[in-house]
Amino acid sequence: MSEVDDDAVLSDVEGQDETQQDGVGEDEKVQVCHLTQETISQGLSLLCRTGNGLGHAFVKLDLKDKGLNDMAAISGYIHIRFLDVSNNQLTDLSPLASLTQLLWLKVDNNLVECFKGQPFAQLTYLQWLSMAVNRLTDLDGLVGPALESLNLTGNSIKRVTGLQSGCFANLVSLELRGNHLNTTDGINLPNLRRLYLAQNVIKHLVGLERLERLTTLHLRDNQLDTLEGLSPNMKCLQYLNVRGNAILDENALRWLALVSKTLRALVISDNPLVETTDYRLSVLILVPQLERIDKDPVSPEERIDARERIRELKEEEIPEP
Repeated sequence: MSEVDDDAVLSDVEGQDETQQDGVGEDEKVQVCHLTQETISQGLSLLCRTGNGLGHAFVKLDLKDKGLNDMAAISGYIHIRFLDVSNNQLTDLSPLASLTQLLWLKVDNNLVECFKGQPFAQLTYLQWLSMAVNRLTDLDGLVGPALESLNLTGNSIKRVTGLQSGCFANLVSLELRGNHLNTTDGINLPNLRRLYLAQNVIKHLVGLERLERLTTLHLRDNQLDTLEGLSPNMKCLQYLNVRGNAILDENALRWLALVSKTLRALVISDNPLVETTDYRLSVLILVPQLERIDKDPVSPEERIDARERIRELKEEEIPEP
């Protein structure tokens, strides 16, 4: 099950760290330049038929690491479907409004501050968007009827509003790592499969009952002291990562029982709880079907111990005649 592959998830976090380190520091002096036809010509590739099938055009354009703060010249290249403008100095994406065939857009490590006034309403075929490490503080103005993957890692987003299923009906993967969120509220996306919220300041799990198809929930390095907020409506959840939070005791785990039918992997290391109790047994009592806790698979012996403890607890509940 790819959804429960912790190594893959952790590699994503490591990749994010590299992305942030590769970003241009505010104090570094970068030679800023306008986009030229020559630069465009050098970055074009992937010759394909045009939409009407009567001609051919290059549909892929690589403009990363060009020091650009203006890309007005791109507006005439209406057949572009794949565009990478990462590692520039861009604040304004409006020249993209005429690139209505865009399917894939990467704008990592730029200076975009907001979605308002940007041309996403015109990009009705856009399926994949990454704007990691910009200066975004909210999502107001973003629409994406065809978006399937959205990466907003490493911004300064404090609140999530506007993420409604009507505007993002096809969104299945959302990355908001390394922002300033203090709650999970506002994500009303019943079709979402993967949600990455590591390295925020989240203290409360709110609104998760709306995420009925979520398979992966990544909450590493936040400030959770309880798993209250997990919901039985989350009928597909297979992987949960709450590593590096503030979970102190077994009582904070009891909401795991609400997702016990589907949960297969739990990462809970680097919490105070791990240092003070036999947490693996406590977890297995709540979620007997778990296949892995942290990096280690659940052993047959652990499963037997958990079943025995569950039996004892049930007997303790039976009142004497």
